[in-house]
Amino acid sequence: MPGQPAARRTVLKGAALVGVAGLGAAACSTDSKLGHAGTPTPTAPVELGPPEEIPVGGAKLYREQRVVVSCPAKGQYKAFSAQCTHAGCVLDKVEDNLGNCPCHGSHFDVTTGEAKRGPATAPLPAVPVRVEGGRLVAGPEA
Repeated sequence: MPGQPAARRTVLKGAALVGVAGLGAAACSTDSKLGHAGTPTPTAPVELGPPEEIPVGGAKLYREQRVVVSCPAKGQYKAFSAQCTHAGCVLDKVEDNLGNCPCHGSHFDVTTGEAKRGPATAPLPAVPVRVEGGRLVAGPEA
């Protein structure tokens, strides 16, 4: 009926929906630098595998370890966090040295960490990487 005040329950439901929508908008804020990543880089050394798996001039995504490693020249390796700096999602693939975030479509140059397409604006954090015992190891020194 027109002119009647809204029922208390209707007002409370509306307020709850507005609160949830606000949380969702905050989670997708383009101002985020690390997204939801409390620790976007390994806090302990992580073994990745043989360095020969990464072609010279190419890169490999180690999704489970949240690391992407490129090989700019024979025997040289650069690693970055594979966790998007926008909302913290883990990259899902690397094509032509561009890492793809499946959540919002950000792209990163995996040879430099630079954000190439948003909504992410901050680069991927660098991760120390070395060859140890014929295996790539990423993360801080043990």
